[in-house]
Amino acid sequence: MELRHLRYFVAVGEEQHYGRASRRLRVAQPALSRQIQDLEEEVGFKLFDRLPRGVKLNPAGKLFLEDARRILQEVSHAAVRAGRVARGRSGTLRVGFTENSSWRGVVPDSFRRFREQQPDAELQLQPAPSLDQMEAIRSGRLDAGFVNFMPKADPELDQLTVANQHVELALPKRHPLAKLKKLRLRDLVDVAFVWFPRWASPAFYDQMMEACYRGGLKSPCIVQEGNNEATILSLVSTGLGVGWVLGTARWRSLATVAILPVVDLKVALRLALVWRKDNTSPLLASFIAELARLPDVRALNGG
Repeated sequence: MELRHLRYFVAVGEEQHYGRASRRLRVAQPALSRQIQDLEEEVGFKLFDRLPRGVKLNPAGKLFLEDARRILQEVSHAAVRAGRVARGRSGTLRVGFTENSSWRGVVPDSFRRFREQQPDAELQLQPAPSLDQMEAIRSGRLDAGFVNFMPKADPELDQLTVANQHVELALPKRHPLAKLKKLRLRDLVDVAFVWFPRWASPAFYDQMMEACYRGGLKSPCIVQEGNNEATILSLVSTGLGVGWVLGTARWRSLATVAILPVVDLKVALRLALVWRKDNTSPLLASFIAELARLPDVRALNGG
């Protein structure tokens, strides 16, 4: 039994006349009659009572008509749903992000635009450290992620630079250094620091240490480690020390904490959207294309 048999049967059943059904379907009447006969032979029972003029559904035919209509409707809906997925208009997109990138800028903007332009799609968001995101992307548990510390090249992954986030200093507002108009690295000698651990990103840790050394902060006084930016901000707010955070931290910082630039610290953290090169999701392709159209992202990538 093929779908055309059901379509032909529904037309004849609704019209109860082969001539009208053939005109409706634009199929020759003899061919339509043969298709109905083939259907009846396949199911093993008659669906119509033949009348001098036209046909009439018998009880079995009436029940079969209800089911045939439902089947054809479900097939039509399935085709529409699959088409939306194929065109990147539906389905599920799983995106990770670092918490400190989500407060302002390209990351929340990209989520908002996706929701506006893909109202039928499901967007699953997963806050996670960069290293955890990378593992999830490689294993297929995430379609993409906004990560820091991404190498310039990777045989399995592709990427799009979306922002350069500058490192600044978080300190209690009552701290004497908060009164300085221009804060320099040499002003931080002997100041207690809440520092991030090296294992979180050895390359970035070493880059920060080198930049501090060149600026005169040769041996920072680290009194406590904080595994993430939220922890560092919390400890800074207690007066335990000062700490390095991204400039975007000022959008979620506590009222007792100041976020200030250090004029001779020229360190920026590159934020990139990363995905597997072999991920063929139309939704992902649509998300990447829309992200690449954002003015700030286009400028970073030479657009």
